[in-house]
Amino acid sequence: MLIGLCGGICSGKHAIAEYLIQHQGFRLIKLRTTSSPRITDEPEDDLRLRASTLGINDDSSQLVFDSVDSLISFATERWQENLVTTDIWDGATLDRFLLRPFFLLVSVDAPVSLRWKRFAERCQKRRLDPPPLEKFVLWNDQHLYEKDVGSAYLTDRAQVRLFNSSSSLEALHEAIRALDLGDEERVRPNWDQYFMQLASLAAQRSNCMKRRVGCVLVRERRVISTGYNGTPRNLKNCNEGGCPRCNRGEGGGVGLSTCLCLHAEENALLEAGRERIREGATLYCDTCPCLTCTVKIAQVGISEVVYSQGYNMDQDSAAILEAAGVRLRQFSPVSYQAVYLEF
Repeated sequence: MLIGLCGGICSGKHAIAEYLIQHQGFRLIKLRTTSSPRITDEPEDDLRLRASTLGINDDSSQLVFDSVDSLISFATERWQENLVTTDIWDGATLDRFLLRPFFLLVSVDAPVSLRWKRFAERCQKRRLDPPPLEKFVLWNDQHLYEKDVGSAYLTDRAQVRLFNSSSSLEALHEAIRALDLGDEERVRPNWDQYFMQLASLAAQRSNCMKRRVGCVLVRERRVISTGYNGTPRNLKNCNEGGCPRCNRGEGGGVGLSTCLCLHAEENALLEAGRERIREGATLYCDTCPCLTCTVKIAQVGISEVVYSQGYNMDQDSAAILEAAGVRLRQFSPVSYQAVYLEF
């Protein structure tokens, strides 16, 4: 695995890299300063401090490369090793890293007032005059938003976003230890995570005014069909007024007999057909099926139902599925995108 860390001045990216190196067996890979694009007029003290931020002098812990090509080639050849870099400075370089299935981009951020305080403390430890907050804010804006090399263009594409409001290095280390950034499922999700994410993606196509629901039918780890809820083919979409019941905003369970929307599970079952489903098929849905869908699931021979969010009929649906010999389990996909590091 290769973890790329990016973020604002004193957000904590170098401290996280140092922890990964010292405590989790990662090796630092770097680009020579002359080979990396830099923001002009960066804070001189920050540049003076950056070289010593990691506090690592052991050559066995870091490797320096003259070009992005050589760094990426090294990481590709040793993709099973744990590597970390803080030298991702532009979108073109990031695009090349993101092509690799072993790469994880992690952004680190913190309130600007807290980052200024950290920067001031770092300057004082080195007997340097810290800048006033106003000047630091100007540096920060330049660091984030300068065209082509501002870090905001990178952090918006991060697969994991960390908000580092930790009060001390010890608290930060404890939070990173608990987070386990080296978990390989962050770069390659397991099957449950994968199919549930597909169900959630299908839900984005829903046009139902009441609730977005997505469903995926799977057999032998192959997608048979997908579905999302909304009005039937050739009818006006629910969000365009096609279903009066949904557009009246009636409460759950009210007026169901007048609802024109097909449920996500129904659409997936209709698309697949009984012959394609057969025994051994699994239904993934981001919401536990209602009673109407449950009896249809039992009828077509689904072997397992996996859902993410609960519904107000969970117990009744579970009883029917149990009686029909259909396994039911809840899987809540882990959100890796936004993590607050507070301990």
